[in-house]
Amino acid sequence: MSERPIRLIVVDDHPIVRDGLRGMFTGEPGFDVVGVAGDGARAVSLAEQVRPDVILMDLRMPGTDGVTAIRRLAERGSTARVLVLTTYDTDSDVLPAIEAGATGYLLKDAMPEELIRAVRAAARGEAVLSPSVATRLIGQVRAPSDPLSARELEVLALIARGSTNREAASRLFISEATVKSHLLHIYAKLGVNDRAAAVAVAFERGLFPRP
Repeated sequence: MSERPIRLIVVDDHPIVRDGLRGMFTGEPGFDVVGVAGDGARAVSLAEQVRPDVILMDLRMPGTDGVTAIRRLAERGSTARVLVLTTYDTDSDVLPAIEAGATGYLLKDAMPEELIRAVRAAARGEAVLSPSVATRLIGQVRAPSDPLSARELEVLALIARGSTNREAASRLFISEATVKSHLLHIYAKLGVNDRAAAVAVAFERGLFPRP
């Protein structure tokens, strides 16, 4: 029995870009484009209606921008993974998007096959970053004075594979509150504010091998 297609929403304020992305994924096996939106507010509303697996999100849009939309999705408990696709890779764009809860961040000069792989990876809960974005994130993080403990590495490895706090707790036979505590310590040691950034930094530092 084949796996169900990845349900995808495309969000971009430029109709040509939006239609081009929709056409690309519509013609690709394993994807189902369940909606398109031209601004962040419409994206949030649409996500609540169709419950996508992945949202391909532009950042700079009139009205509600991408970062605001990512925050609202998180506040409303959306389980969709948000993959930012934008022209901009400045600190003022990258860091707020990752901190708001974006699973990944790609630039619009990415090749089509790279973007397709990234959406598949995002659907699995994997952090996906373009090289320039990864470099910027690492540049924000100084080497930790206190290395991660063996248990913290176990927690982070499970998170990198897409486990929720509850799933990680079950696998490690600890409480969900303990997992949250470990994550807070991990964030402090790595100098980050969320799961996606922690995973990205861990990969870049070689704390565990890439899947």
